[in-house]
Amino acid sequence: MELSFLVSQTIMSFPHLLVISACLLIAVFAYHSFRPRCIYLIDFSCYQPPDFLRSPISNFIEHLNLSGIFDRECLDLQQKILERSGIGDDASVPVTVHEIPPHSSLSAAREETHDILFTVVQDLFSKHKMDPKSIDILVSNCSLFCPSPSITSIIINKFGMRSNIKSFSLSGMGCSAGLLSINLVKDLMKIHGGSLALVLSMEAVSPNGYKGKCKSMLIANTIFRMGGAAILLSNREQDKHKAKYKLQHLIRTHVGSDDESYESVMQEVDEEGLVGVALSKQLVKVASKALKINVVELGPRVLPYSEQLKYIISFIKRKWGKQKKEKEKETYTPNFKKAFEHFCIHAGGRAIIEGVEKHLKLEKEDGEASRTTLYRYGNTSSSSLWYEMQYLEAKGRMRKGDRVWQIGFGSGFKANSAVWKCISEIDSREKNAWSDRIHLYPVCGDASG
Repeated sequence: MELSFLVSQTIMSFPHLLVISACLLIAVFAYHSFRPRCIYLIDFSCYQPPDFLRSPISNFIEHLNLSGIFDRECLDLQQKILERSGIGDDASVPVTVHEIPPHSSLSAAREETHDILFTVVQDLFSKHKMDPKSIDILVSNCSLFCPSPSITSIIINKFGMRSNIKSFSLSGMGCSAGLLSINLVKDLMKIHGGSLALVLSMEAVSPNGYKGKCKSMLIANTIFRMGGAAILLSNREQDKHKAKYKLQHLIRTHVGSDDESYESVMQEVDEEGLVGVALSKQLVKVASKALKINVVELGPRVLPYSEQLKYIISFIKRKWGKQKKEKEKETYTPNFKKAFEHFCIHAGGRAIIEGVEKHLKLEKEDGEASRTTLYRYGNTSSSSLWYEMQYLEAKGRMRKGDRVWQIGFGSGFKANSAVWKCISEIDSREKNAWSDRIHLYPVCGDASG
């Protein structure tokens, strides 16, 4: 009788058990499906031009003179900018730019793109013994060279990637496009779990030389150099143990609604019908404004509460303080060295680096990676941040647990921040774009000349 009762009770409760089990399964599935996925940076590779592509400052100036393109006033201006640019004698330009006069064509741009991207992608694949078909997401960014077929199609064709790969080619987004590409991958990985992504960042120098007389457009002739990077990302849990870094934050700021900011970096046609990129005199001011907005959003996510409190008290005193001295005081600038061990500021030029250092109250040594990258490689556009990361690695300064802040700027105008945490032991002896002469840097006194 008792056994019969127990059986009947069990049968009656069975539907309830099914419902509870189903709810638990749904909860577990929802947790694994919608939980934030970590983005791991497995590795990255930066292009190192061969020595025969070096363009020492004296050669660069001589080349400008022999080209017969510019009048004396334009030559003197470019020489003056070069000598103050902070760029050294190891920075390189594509082979067609070494020609007299420089050769600018679609084929030259393709050749430069192939040389840079094929090299860095092959380097990553060979180092990690990867099958190109394992890549799920491919994103490229190159602001001024936008061929058809696209740059991602060129890579897919060269390395025989899968037919269902998700590929995106970004253009016209300036020097900050590298971090925009990382952000795009981050968003895609929210949907596509268990994915490997490859990001390619570069700018083609060969098709973008300006041959006119507009002073604001001549600046770009002197600061941009050859370079590029490939970055391998994953949101697969099994890649955590071999990854170098984990993405912690990525903040984007776009101040294009303001005319002065929008026009600070712009590709235009001059009075003679020649195309060039005009850089405004207000560029540093615009960059500082955009960075300030970006930092206001990033600060609360990374700064210790003590620094946030100091800022709030300073802001209140300045805004509502009764004494005149309190109102005249500058608002407290938080000590970002309490949040980060390393800083990678876009190597867009000496003025940009010094402007960021001043704005964030950083010491000169905090900008060493940026200043040294500018000195050796010049302004390589969106890839400059990765040369700076490799510099820190080659110097043996990147340690497990360290946090690094990448700060990118680009036309539009945009300021973007990425925060990475080092999650592995970095071997400073590992070959990279600095290994051959890391002992020569930083240049004694001032890497920016």
